[in-house]
Amino acid sequence: MARAARRASRQAQSAGLLLAALLAACANTGAPPGGPPDTAPPTIVTVRPESGAVVPAWKDDAVIQFDEVIDEMASGGGSSGAVSGLARQVVLSPVVGDVRVSWGRTRIRVKPKEGWRPGRVYHLELLPGIVDLRRNKLAKGRLIVFSTGPTIGQASLTGTALQWVEQRAMIGAVIEAVPLPDSVGYLTVADSMGAFHVDALPAGRYVLYATADQNNNRRRDRREPYDSALVTLDSTATVALYAFVHDTAGPRVRVATALDSNTVRLEFSQPLAAGVPIDTARVRVLQLPDSTPVSIAAVLNPRQYDSVTTAERQAAKPDSGARRDSAAARRPDTTRVDTSEVRRLLARRPAPFDKVVLRFAQPLKPETRYVIRVRGAVNLNGAAGDGQVVVLTPKPPPPAKADTTSHVPRPTPPR
Repeated sequence: MARAARRASRQAQSAGLLLAALLAACANTGAPPGGPPDTAPPTIVTVRPESGAVVPAWKDDAVIQFDEVIDEMASGGGSSGAVSGLARQVVLSPVVGDVRVSWGRTRIRVKPKEGWRPGRVYHLELLPGIVDLRRNKLAKGRLIVFSTGPTIGQASLTGTALQWVEQRAMIGAVIEAVPLPDSVGYLTVADSMGAFHVDALPAGRYVLYATADQNNNRRRDRREPYDSALVTLDSTATVALYAFVHDTAGPRVRVATALDSNTVRLEFSQPLAAGVPIDTARVRVLQLPDSTPVSIAAVLNPRQYDSVTTAERQAAKPDSGARRDSAAARRPDTTRVDTSEVRRLLARRPAPFDKVVLRFAQPLKPETRYVIRVRGAVNLNGAAGDGQVVVLTPKPPPPAKADTTSHVPRPTPPR
């Protein structure tokens, strides 16, 4: 009897607890479904240390707090040492070595592996691209500047990073402003037009670098295109940087192609310096097998060759050219001048080229081998190289067949 009573009591208690849980669930209904979708990007609400703060004894992580949970942006593949995941959205400088970036749902924590150094002004830049769990993207970044001792500077560097050889803006270029005589600089990343700005700098002399960070490690590595400039900074300065691959070995001719009986195109292993042109004194052509010298009339860069061939085509058809010219004179000029900053800056310097064209005084012999030697070809950073290549001229085109159709008698139509 006593055992049955205890069992009944436990069952009654369980039923009571279940009923209480159901009532609580019904009372806590939550927000009704069907509301407007959340399209607002995450917002930064606080940062520690605050921008402009002087914190000589700071030891903790720097913390960026958002108003909602942000996406962790898990790291994907990539080369060893590449900055990936959430760390790609954070730039901390000046530091030596890696930077630890950790995710904490609504916050980002940042700290250099070397620790916070006394007597430095730190730039902590959050780049655009942070997203929340609904994929709403933070479109504008933010710069937090704090000091572990010195006064924060007020000068700024702005400019544009360009890919000189490719003739376009250098998107995502790593920009480094190194104050002399130091070796560690302030970093930022160029935007989609190659534009950049580095604020809160002390006045002084800087070496400014722009690097095409091909392996995403935010360092200037060998074989990556870059450019540098020495800048004396007072309050503001604007600089254009023209990046290219710096090679200590000079360019060498690697391919020769006969375009016609009077013209051969040479292709080089690197772009050539326009300030040290290849002329007839630097090129020698010998006819094989007896090494007979061949006279060169001109050595033309691509722009010069296009201009010469265009003029020759127009001279071959003077009447049609005159008609085109008169029509153009009557037609109003409706072309729009491209005033974009990138094109304006690229026009300041001649476009690099890796090809030249040889024009000969006399036609080359068909089906004949020629050796072409080039000495003193200079690349964009001033390294010179020598080389040679062999070209085989093609067969002459077959003679055109005479048109004999007019001599074929026509059949007499039936009556």
